[in-house]
Amino acid sequence: MTVRQPILVVGAGSWGTALAFVLSRNGHLVSLWGRNPKHVEQMRLTRQNSRFLPDETFPDTLQPIDNLEESIPQFKDILLVVPSHAFRETLNKIAPHITEQARLCWATKGLENNTGLLLHQVAQHVLGKKRALAVLSGPSFAKEVAADLPTAVTIASNDPKYAQDLVKLFHNQSFRPYTSNDIIGVQLGGAVKNIMAIAAGIADGLGFGANTRTALITRGLSEMVRFGMAQGGQHETFMGLACLGDLLLTSTDNQSRNRRFGYALAQGSEITQAQKKIGQVVEGVQAAGEVSRRAKQLGIDMPIVEQVNKVLQGLCTPKDAVQALLSRQLKPEFSYQLSVITEN
Repeated sequence: MTVRQPILVVGAGSWGTALAFVLSRNGHLVSLWGRNPKHVEQMRLTRQNSRFLPDETFPDTLQPIDNLEESIPQFKDILLVVPSHAFRETLNKIAPHITEQARLCWATKGLENNTGLLLHQVAQHVLGKKRALAVLSGPSFAKEVAADLPTAVTIASNDPKYAQDLVKLFHNQSFRPYTSNDIIGVQLGGAVKNIMAIAAGIADGLGFGANTRTALITRGLSEMVRFGMAQGGQHETFMGLACLGDLLLTSTDNQSRNRRFGYALAQGSEITQAQKKIGQVVEGVQAAGEVSRRAKQLGIDMPIVEQVNKVLQGLCTPKDAVQALLSRQLKPEFSYQLSVITEN
């Protein structure tokens, strides 16, 4: 395949590296930046990211770099794949060097610490509201994407042309992106599903069965829909890849770090111990606090999020959280009552 255009991927964790694989296998000249110079040098010498994806070798078109500020002006397309708590810091780092024509996409899931802002709001604060922005999200484990296994994701943007350009950059026989104009819904789905995955892990860790897990996923989706639509998300988005799809993936498969984290808590691990065991950022921990606060501000009932947050704050045990959910006041499944139809 012919080389097309240079792309910068900021963030050399498992997900950033996996997406760099997709782009470079499509023939693009990809520069992968990592914040740890020793890690970057190791990747450069071994042509692997042995820490996160040891089974995959870098294509010739993928080059690790550590000189971020010097490199940024060369790129029109930048993909940001850093934890949500580092999102604003990274944007502040690149802002003085980014060109007016540069476009920014991120594959980060979560809300900003303390403010609860969506990441597109953070990007607009730092880079201005005229910048073409997009988010890539959906049911996608990095290991499977890096192994070139079939995957479908959603790309949502405030610029339809940019969304289509990103689809062309990423699309190949095993990676299929769909477009959306619902940048709010896609981001909220990606944040809330991590909290629900922690809840599912807790349930499994306590020894509950498939019935419990399915109930949590279904009621968790209801909370996600209420929360998202109250902030401008579109209902159909929550039935799609970036919300329902990602919720199912992270709540049912042990590749999910959020699910494994919840499982460890239910098995008796302390929060810091469980995080250390995972070895990577567990985005649902921070998201639980931000979503819980925002839900209270909006007057939205999110009992699963509330109980997960209480567990993470040390206010109750996992068993107590489950009991609190089961003992809630009985009510209809939906907010409307079905009418009884009678024949004349």
